[in-house]
Amino acid sequence: MKRITTSTILIATLAVSACTNPGRFGGEDGTYVGSAAPVNTGIVPGSANDPASTAYFQQAIGDRVLFEVDQSNLTATGRTTLDGQATWLLTNSDYQAVIEGHADEQGTREYNLALGERRANAAREYLVSKGVPASRLRVVSYGKERPIEVCSNEACYANNRRAVTVLAGGLTS
Repeated sequence: MKRITTSTILIATLAVSACTNPGRFGGEDGTYVGSAAPVNTGIVPGSANDPASTAYFQQAIGDRVLFEVDQSNLTATGRTTLDGQATWLLTNSDYQAVIEGHADEQGTREYNLALGERRANAAREYLVSKGVPASRLRVVSYGKERPIEVCSNEACYANNRRAVTVLAGGLTS
């Protein structure tokens, strides 16, 4: 009888102590770390919290740089954004990029196409200087043909003077 009581108490103690250990299956938070159940990392593939996604690139890194009136010189803020883009592009080598140059509505169509091309080339040259292969980057100028804001004031003009990096995945060999 004494042996049965001792065995029962021992088994009960082991059972209770096993239930109070949340990391008993390998995960610190009690999640299973075996081959039968995946670990939830909280990253949804292709979403803005996936560091390899275009959504992450657009929202966390930034896909555009802005320019001053009639300028194609990069600002300090623009260089910071392009530094992030270069790092992302070097990490995610299966992407190519088209850099779109844009201008505001002031000036002639021809002038703004040339200015947009200078802006796109300034961004491209900076990315190349940071180690991004030139073969992965193309430029196109839309001049004033694709504004993101349409109105005749400086706030709109400032947002339309830009270079936008548009990603295309899976195009590299």
